[in-house]
Amino acid sequence: MDRVAFTQMKDGTKEEYEFLTAHEIEYSTGTADRLLTALVELDESLSGYQVTRLGHSVQSATRAWRDGADIDWVVSVLLHDIGDIYAPYNHDEYAATILKPFVREQCTWVVQTHGDFQMIYYGQHLEGFDQNKRDRHQGHPYFDDNVVFCERWDQASFDPDYNDLPLEFFAPMVREVFARPAYDPVVIRPGEREPLTNAAVAAGRHG
Repeated sequence: MDRVAFTQMKDGTKEEYEFLTAHEIEYSTGTADRLLTALVELDESLSGYQVTRLGHSVQSATRAWRDGADIDWVVSVLLHDIGDIYAPYNHDEYAATILKPFVREQCTWVVQTHGDFQMIYYGQHLEGFDQNKRDRHQGHPYFDDNVVFCERWDQASFDPDYNDLPLEFFAPMVREVFARPAYDPVVIRPGEREPLTNAAVAAGRHG
């Protein structure tokens, strides 16, 4: 079989759906490389900053890496703005949906809501924007994590003179994360927290 015979899903057979499932599993092994390509395409998105959107992404991830962050944090911050091209009004939710099956719940929530938290830096300058939009999340167990995420890694990463690590440095981490079994409880760890910074680990990371 090289393709199914049905033209309506309700007419598919067990054999056809097993065939399609096998193809989907095989296709999913290329997810990491497609995401790395999409990161490069961020250079075609929003302009006007002193760095490109790809530059912002790798700079954010570089800062996370140098802070001693674990792989879930580093990959999450690298991909946090990947929705800018296709979902400009909810890019945070777009990125979180991609990450959700493969990283800790803590990281997914922070990425999903970081747009609200970023308002603290610019909402006061624009009519109709709520500078304190993040306050709606007060009391959430990951609230403080998002404050740190935005302050240390996101809002600070528009510096054209910062010594960014190249995208190729992060590629093995992206491939490792997206090779995980989807929604593995050992990975998702609902309700658990890991620090964003680790001074001991950071001390061993150079460049």
